[in-house]
Amino acid sequence: MKGLFVTGTGTDIGKTYVSAAIARYLRSKNLNLAYYKAAVSGAKSVMSSDAGFVYESAGLVQDEKSLLSYLYERPLSPHLAARLEKRFASMDKIKESFNSLKKSYDYVLSEGAGGIICPVVYEDNCKIMYEDIVKELNLPCVVVADAGLGTINHTVLTVFYLKEHGIKVQGVILNNFEPGNIMHEDNLVMVEKITQNRVIAVVHKNSKELNMRYKNMEDYFDEC
Repeated sequence: MKGLFVTGTGTDIGKTYVSAAIARYLRSKNLNLAYYKAAVSGAKSVMSSDAGFVYESAGLVQDEKSLLSYLYERPLSPHLAARLEKRFASMDKIKESFNSLKKSYDYVLSEGAGGIICPVVYEDNCKIMYEDIVKELNLPCVVVADAGLGTINHTVLTVFYLKEHGIKVQGVILNNFEPGNIMHEDNLVMVEKITQNRVIAVVHKNSKELNMRYKNMEDYFDEC
């Protein structure tokens, strides 16, 4: 089985939107794909969550219950929502859920919450960050960033952090990209030069399509 983890430079930069675009791209090639998110907050049901959006947008066929392991209603960081709702995530359960999908699908696309420095559990007796989940699941990353102002700093810092913590970075995907926009075009070039990672794809503003710039999307998934 091959897997890929989608992280972002922060909250509300289009990580779920791009994840849906990746899932649609792979499904259009009739690839056996599943989606997984360890924890999501700010939703009352699976189908009203980010996971439900990707599921419906890409026409996935997996059991809805397998889309995520932990659902919190409060629109807060997962660690705080878990503390207030008194339901804490377990790495064992996360691994069990992910491994179950590995047995049935050729590709698993996993998505984080917020940015990579997102605490899922942060208690005195247990701390789980999203980077810990990525490492436990042995997944490479793609970084989703907005194409606009400020993205050089945000993207470079995120990529540097991932590499410093031993996580493989497959590349960057720029969301809300406008061809011909001098700032967007320059941001793309600068991100590639400074991070030494390719911008592997862009999603044009007001578009739902993933525009690959180098290889096919499935080529960025690694054996897990």
